[in-house]
Amino acid sequence: MQPTDVIVQVDTTTICGTDLHILKGDVPAVAEGRILGHEGVGTVIEIGPAVRTLAPGDRVIISCISACGACSYCHAGLYAHCLADEGASGIGWVFGHLIDGTQAEYVRVPFGDNSLYRLPDGVPDEAAVMLSDILPTAFEIGVRYGQVKPGDTVAVVGAGPIGLACMMTAHLYGAARVIALDLDANRLTQSRSFGATDVVDSAAPDWREQVLAMTDGLGVDVAIEAVGVPQTFIACTEIVRPGGRVANVGVHGAPAQLALDELWIKDIAITMGLVSTNTTPMLLKLVAQHQIPAEKFGTHHFKLDDILEAYETFGNAADTMALKVVIRR
Repeated sequence: MQPTDVIVQVDTTTICGTDLHILKGDVPAVAEGRILGHEGVGTVIEIGPAVRTLAPGDRVIISCISACGACSYCHAGLYAHCLADEGASGIGWVFGHLIDGTQAEYVRVPFGDNSLYRLPDGVPDEAAVMLSDILPTAFEIGVRYGQVKPGDTVAVVGAGPIGLACMMTAHLYGAARVIALDLDANRLTQSRSFGATDVVDSAAPDWREQVLAMTDGLGVDVAIEAVGVPQTFIACTEIVRPGGRVANVGVHGAPAQLALDELWIKDIAITMGLVSTNTTPMLLKLVAQHQIPAEKFGTHHFKLDDILEAYETFGNAADTMALKVVIRR
């Protein structure tokens, strides 16, 4: 245990789509036998001698990104590339990646002062755990990187948990219209309660024409990719208007073709990234004031002993209609 470490008893955790990518072999840096999980809410059990802002008994959000707070990237607010993290990897995402993660009874949190967020009274675990990853990821990499502005029309390709979080937070920046695209009829139906104003079945042969018809034939201002496969990234580039922006949020395990010969003349900006969680405190305030109904993502509940069943449920979301599985100690 390092002086800046905190030991947290994990009270509530969940499974991320990235965990499924890891199991498929899309993240080769993950060693065999690694405990997965990078999301959680828990109780501080022990603190290192250098920890100043936390005490045993504190109820905290475990951020998916750990940050030293002192390196050049942390000073720039780009915690995703913290230089001081485990192995000096230049990656702030270490839980379930480079060190053991949160799908356990206890977890060691490096740089606890900067990587844990004390929870105010009244925010339930089921809402708080969504602030570990999906809400800041959607907001930072989808909405902020996509530079959503008041009045924009935004298309979100993929209505899974991250896509739904993009829809929910796009309205924070004043999106006038949010179009959800997905193959799954249930998720398209659910997307309306998360902020979608329109839905398009992306299996339909005229899906692109449907989107263009909603946007005067020009395309959307911002297209957000929220799946992580080449087809959905390409779809985003096909529906964005000249001068528009494509924000890639999905984790890709294979290259995607980029039609530069067509996109350059349309002045398209393409962004992507790993969440830095620098918006977590702001999002926590909105959740605490019931401005963001984060608890809506939790559709299935399990005990930690039943985590294999939870993985099966989450991995077969098309059949189980699962969004996020909530796993309690």
